[in-house]
Amino acid sequence: MISGIVFGCTFGGALLGMYLHHVLPADHLSDESKGVLNLAIGIIGTMAAIVVGLLIASAKGSFDKLDDDVKQSAGEVLLLDRALAHYGPETKDAREMIQHAVALRIAATWPEDSSQAAKIDIPGTTQGIETIEGTIRALAPQNDAQRELRSRALDLIGELEETRWLVSGGTGSSIPTPFLVVLILWFTVILTVNGLFAPRNGIVVGILFLSSLSVAASIFLILEMDQAFDGLVKVSSAPLGYTLAHLGQ
Repeated sequence: MISGIVFGCTFGGALLGMYLHHVLPADHLSDESKGVLNLAIGIIGTMAAIVVGLLIASAKGSFDKLDDDVKQSAGEVLLLDRALAHYGPETKDAREMIQHAVALRIAATWPEDSSQAAKIDIPGTTQGIETIEGTIRALAPQNDAQRELRSRALDLIGELEETRWLVSGGTGSSIPTPFLVVLILWFTVILTVNGLFAPRNGIVVGILFLSSLSVAASIFLILEMDQAFDGLVKVSSAPLGYTLAHLGQ
């Protein structure tokens, strides 16, 4: 929707500029006026490029952080399962709960039905993790090896809970709305001025259309990357899928 608004504003501005070309007095379109406008558009274009770079860096940084958190949690879950497996058969219930929790997380965050929104904060997740932690704490180690494995498992589940809170808290938008509004305004002004001095023919209209479409597509990709678990560009479920396939072995 936002990308559609961007396209409408920029292409509408270009068409408005072409219309104003035939409405404004001739002295408004003189070479002197064109030189001043080109200078102003150069300044606005430079600022727009800087803002686009900042938005891309912000969205990419947020996306990469969430991707790293998912990979880290997948590795920690697998390590937790292996630690419990080495502890002994007493951990069977805890390992089954972990496997169920991972399957639930994958189904909720990466639903098979693409029309469904990803769910990051699943009700009961905290209680489920605390139940697993309580089960591990209730273990009664019989030797030093089991005591070490139990301690290692508790450390891992603590790290998992911390990572889960980081992911849940980091799923909001990292793009400030004022930046986005100002950027749309700048691109609209640039296309309007370009349309103001452009001849009215099919090639020019087509180029302005493609320019507006390119601007809208760039905003679309930035916003897609900013929503890391929804849309076309999203964090992969492959690490957790790999972990689930190896749990219980």
